[in-house]
Amino acid sequence: MTNNVKVQRAIANITQAQLAEKIGVSRQTINAIEAKKYVPSTVLALKIARLFGKSVHEIFELDNDD
Repeated sequence: MTNNVKVQRAIANITQAQLAEKIGVSRQTINAIEAKKYVPSTVLALKIARLFGKSVHEIFELDNDD
């Protein structure tokens, strides 16, 4: 799964720590999502999308091998 969380954060001008606080996870979780080392739960993906005012599909996308 790929994502553009880092790009969305830059557009919103917020840090990993600020995003983490807003959605109730650790900064390390945000870092792992951005590094594509962690696939978020549906609830977490929805929280991220809602915070950025985007659909989940605008932020997260399946790879061909998913």
